[in-house]
Amino acid sequence: MAETNATRPILDIVDLTKYFGGLSAVKGFGLSLPRGVLWGLIGPNGAGKTTVFNLVTGLVPLSAGSILFQDEQIAGLEPHEVTRLGIARTFQNIRLFQNLSVLDNVRIAYHPHAGYGLADSLLRTRRFAAKESELTEQALDFLSIFKLDEIAGEIAKNLPYGEQRRVEIARALACKPNLLLLDEPAAGMNPREIIELMDLIHFIRDKFSLTILLIEHQMRVVMGICERITVMDFGEVIARGTPKEIQDNPIVVEAYLGKGVASRAAG
Repeated sequence: MAETNATRPILDIVDLTKYFGGLSAVKGFGLSLPRGVLWGLIGPNGAGKTTVFNLVTGLVPLSAGSILFQDEQIAGLEPHEVTRLGIARTFQNIRLFQNLSVLDNVRIAYHPHAGYGLADSLLRTRRFAAKESELTEQALDFLSIFKLDEIAGEIAKNLPYGEQRRVEIARALACKPNLLLLDEPAAGMNPREIIELMDLIHFIRDKFSLTILLIEHQMRVVMGICERITVMDFGEVIARGTPKEIQDNPIVVEAYLGKGVASRAAG
C-alpha cells in the first residue's frame, strides 16, 4: 500500500551526526516520527538529546546525516526557516523576554504572520494599527485557551516558574507548528505543577493536532504520557520501544544506574 501524507512520518532523521572538535556528541542517530504521536527522547546527562534538538532546529550545523520534515530536507536551514516550516521548540532554561508582559511574549510569535511591511511599521499606517489590533486579539484568545488571559499584563519575570513554562509553551504554539519539541519542560517544577504539565501536554497535542517530541528526566512524566520512547547514551541510540519495554530493558537500566547497580537490581 502506497504511503500517503497521513501515513508518512512527519520527521525522518537518518544517521544524524555531530562532532565538536574530535568528539562525537551525536553519532548515527535515527528517528522516524509518526504524525500525532507523543514521543519521548531520554538518556543520562550528556547523552546528546538537546544536541539532537539543536540540529533539527538549525541552531548548530550537522556534521553528517539527513533530516526530513514533511518530506522536505531541512538540514542546513536557519532556525527562523525551520520555524516557518512548522517546527517550534522550548528550551531547558526558559527563554522568555523577561521584562515584557505575558501578552507581548505571545504576540511576538504572531509577527511573522503580521501581514504588514517595514514601511507600515515605521510610518504607523492604518494597516499597521489594524493588524496590530488583530494580533492582540488573537494573542488574548490564545492565552485564554491556556488560562493565562487573566495574567496577560503581568511581567514575565514576576511569574512563578510553572506559569513561566506555560507561557513559553504557549508562545511556541503561537508559531502554529505541526511539530513541537519540548526540552525538559518539567525541570524545576513541584509535584502539583508536574501533574498540571502532564495534563497540559495531552491537551495541546489533542487540541492542536500536534506531534510532540519530548526530552525529559522526570520518569513520571515520560512513562505517564509518552506512547513511544527512544533512549540515548554517549550520543547513540541504545533502545526504542513502549514505556513498558524501556522500563524493563536491562541496557537502559545499566545506562542510568551503572553496570554494578543494574546487576544487583536484576538479581
